[in-house]
Amino acid sequence: MQVTETLSEGLKRGYNVVLSAADIDAKREKRLAEVAKTVNIPGFRPGKVPMGVVKKRYSGAVTAEVLEESVNEATNKVMTDRGLRTASQPKVEIITLEEARDLEFKIEVELLPDITMPDFAVLELTRLKAEPTAEAIDKTLGEVAARQRELTVLEGDDIVPAEIGHVLSIDFLGKVDGVPFDGGTGTDMDVELGGTGFIPGFAEQLVGMKPGEEKIIDVTFPAEYGAAELAGKAATFDITVKALKRAKLPELNDELATTLGFESLEDVRKAISGSMQREYDQLSRLRIKRELLDALAKVADFPVPESMVESEFAQIWQRIEADRAKGQTDSEDAGKDDETLRTEYRAIAERRVRLGLLLAEIGRSNSITVGQDEMTRAMAREAQRYPGQEQMVIDFFRKNPQAAESLRGPIYEEKVVDYVLELAKVTDKVVTPEELAEEPAPDLIAG
Repeated sequence: MQVTETLSEGLKRGYNVVLSAADIDAKREKRLAEVAKTVNIPGFRPGKVPMGVVKKRYSGAVTAEVLEESVNEATNKVMTDRGLRTASQPKVEIITLEEARDLEFKIEVELLPDITMPDFAVLELTRLKAEPTAEAIDKTLGEVAARQRELTVLEGDDIVPAEIGHVLSIDFLGKVDGVPFDGGTGTDMDVELGGTGFIPGFAEQLVGMKPGEEKIIDVTFPAEYGAAELAGKAATFDITVKALKRAKLPELNDELATTLGFESLEDVRKAISGSMQREYDQLSRLRIKRELLDALAKVADFPVPESMVESEFAQIWQRIEADRAKGQTDSEDAGKDDETLRTEYRAIAERRVRLGLLLAEIGRSNSITVGQDEMTRAMAREAQRYPGQEQMVIDFFRKNPQAAESLRGPIYEEKVVDYVLELAKVTDKVVTPEELAEEPAPDLIAG
């Protein structure tokens, strides 16, 4: 095998490879001999088929098989002999492919960069921490109690014009440009006046109504409304009030706790506090991880394979176009032309690839791995998302290694992040839940 380097530019390498016709012919003859021992052809005993007959029938297929095998073996040898770590599958182009002539082909490949490990000890990070306040716990407890309310239908002399706090049972018919739209019809729908969860301005216009009354109200769907065909559009609703109800909230006591499955109201408070604390801790983790990635992005100074950036950018752009088709363009992207957007998102793609390579190298050089027990737990968590189909989901991951890798990747990344955080200078700072939830200054966020 003769190998000549033809390209050495950045992370790109190119080679011309020549395999001698004699070597190719020897492999072909050996493979044909193996075929002759096992082939069954009418009129000949097994293993006694003349080579001329074997060649006539199988030479073409065997030659193609030998050529493919020879090219693959030679390509792998070129990579191995030179210790090349490839970023993508090598591209192979045949130059000469004629019988009785040397086989010549060229290889083009992009390499993974050499990555120098940053000094993690100089990274200074702040971990924001928050705890649930008594007021926040009381507010959530009140919301829990509100979901246990009892609704009493008011009749006769008890009927008054509906006011904030009342619940109206209504029938409604929604229209856009005078035409009813899908999902815009409801019967015996309870609407709490002053409550949340309906279109802004809808419930407010029901104040003062009584059972038996009808009214047409005007509303405008929010620009970010879930149904793209309705987002931002003006609509009318034909309203018929069926009943007026008064909500009776349960008392905050141990009896309520029992209804909720707890022994005491204090246990309910502890459960609420624990749930809120877990939410704060998750947010705290996201914040410091983002800060860490920002810090690593500033010290990561190495070229990235163009093929990997193009692949990442293609995935990002595909999502953007899918969102456009649904009318869900990001507000920050509104008004920008495609050239500007492509430039911005290509920069994001490059950052993601660079950080991904850095995290992978940190893990590789420090022998960080994901154990089978961790994978088993990840599969179990994923399976819990599909009640009644848990075993089917677990079997799917076990039979599809590529799908299982989608679970391994995030676990691996979190372990690498933990490793770096252990070495970095991390200062804990107590903040309010509101401060913890504040969006940090805009930056190119690694996805």
